[in-house]
Order: sequence, then structure tokens, then C-alpha cells
Amino acid sequence: MKPPRKITALAGGVGASKLLLGLYAVMDPRDLTIIVNTGDDILLHGLKISPDLDIVTYTLAGVIDSAKGWGFRDETFHALKRLAVYGRANWFNLGDRDLATHIHRTALLGEGKSLSHAADSIRTALGVKSLILPMSDDPVPTVIESNEGALNFQEYLVKRRAEPVVRDIHFAGVDSARPAPGVLEAILDADRVIVCPSNPLISIGPILAVPGIRERLQARRENVFAVCPIVGGKSLKGPSDKMLAQLGHEPSALGVAKLYAPFTGTFIIDPADKAQTAAIAALGMKVTILPTVMKTLAHKRKLARALLALSPSS
Repeated sequence: MKPPRKITALAGGVGASKLLLGLYAVMDPRDLTIIVNTGDDILLHGLKISPDLDIVTYTLAGVIDSAKGWGFRDETFHALKRLAVYGRANWFNLGDRDLATHIHRTALLGEGKSLSHAADSIRTALGVKSLILPMSDDPVPTVIESNEGALNFQEYLVKRRAEPVVRDIHFAGVDSARPAPGVLEAILDADRVIVCPSNPLISIGPILAVPGIRERLQARRENVFAVCPIVGGKSLKGPSDKMLAQLGHEPSALGVAKLYAPFTGTFIIDPADKAQTAAIAALGMKVTILPTVMKTLAHKRKLARALLALSPSS
């Protein structure tokens, strides 16, 4: 089998960035294109904030605070403290250097530039060689319908610490949204598409909801590889398991596999979930067992190499 050269990845933030860092290290990063969720975006203090885009970019640039998984390493928060003095919301942690990114992005958008243009400007300035694309240039905010009413996703996750009970999820304006320039082409032209281990509902879900993207993945199904974000019935990062259960899905590898089966040819699970192999295979996917818990850079590189070495489903 000829090894894949051009890779396109679908990504959320913290969980995805671990695998992306591994891929960035073991392949030519110029052959990696990353389509990033923007449903998490929020307007705060008059600034357009794109958390997942920034996490991916900062990670590949080598400036991320690896302990937190977001923001700049050795960051300060003087501006945020001053905003609180003025009575402004301070529940969303914006570091001083991070603010420069949001100011730059907001200024570009104010000049009539697209979110894609802003993302490319930021990744280029930070020296990232891979192409980073927002899923859409159109706003598609994730709205959590909860027992406390409708919440912006960041309000649910950060301000309320994922405590409200999720009743439904929708992506405002998605029906009229279009994939960002290059997104559909990146899926079509890739030798392999990798769905990163991100929350299937609110990281991968918004990407799939943009018209045209799910259909393009279905057309490439045998070359789509998805890494399960649930290990042993628990999410490695964030509230994936809780959200799946609250919305009536099984919080397990099998539960995620059922969501991904229509567009995924190969599903990668951790050895902890080996017992679910037959049930997942019955969905029509090839199942591969690989260690998916990435605690070190060596783990990230090892998983990345293993993914690139796999044969596609047939």
C-alpha cells in the first residue's frame, strides 16, 4: 500500500490538538489540512473569539499552555482583571497575549476580511506550516438547549461548567451557512481524512452540520478514519460522555461509532474497549485497536504514525 501523503483532519480543540501535534511531527506538515469547528466561537468584549481555531494554531506553533490545553504558555491576565474592575464579565479567561489574537481577528473582520483570511493570517504569523481552515466563514454558533434555557456553548461549558442538563443542541444559522473556501476540496483531494478524537456532538457535530460536508465525507467513506474520543465509557477531555448520555446516546465507543458509521470506513478504539469490536464492526466499519490515550508527545507521535500506516477499509 502506498502511504498517504495528503491528510485532511476534522478537529475540535484540546482533544484534537494532541493528535494533530503528533501528525505535524511525523509527516510533512505542509501536506496536512485541518478543518476546525467554529461553533464554539463567541463575541465577548466586542471581540470575535474562536477558541478551537486558536487552540489548534497555538498548539502547532508550540506556544500553547500544555497544562491547560489552551492559551499562551506563561500567560498573564492583567487586562482581564482590569475588565472586572469595570464590571465586565471575567468568566471567560482571556490572557493578555491571547487578546492580541482576538483584536487582530476582529479588526480583519471589521475590514471586510473573512474568518478564513483571519485564520490564515494568524497561523502564518505564528509560523504554522499546515493549512488551518474554519468549517465556515459564516457564524454558526452552537446553542445548548438545557434545563436552564438556551445557552451559548461557552456559557454552558465555561461559565456554568457543563452543569446544566442538555436537552438538545442546535447550530444557529447552519442551514444557510456554506463551507469555507477550500473545505470541500480538502476532503475530496485528501489521500486520507482523519476525524480527530473530539466531542462528537459539539466539536465534530457542527462541522458535519454545514451543508455539503457530511455528503462529501460519505463519498470518501472508505478513506475516512475516526479516532474515538471515549475510552472505557469516559471522555478523556470535556463533557462528551455526559452530553451523550443526556441526549439518549450510549456514552461508549459503540455509541460514538453509531454516530459516525454513515461516513466513516475505519473506526479506531482503545484497547480498553476491545470488547465492543464486534458490535462496532456490525455497523459496517473496519475496527482497529490502538492506544488512543495521548499523555506524552511520544504517545501522540506513535498514534499518528499508526494511523498513517493503516490500510483503508474496502
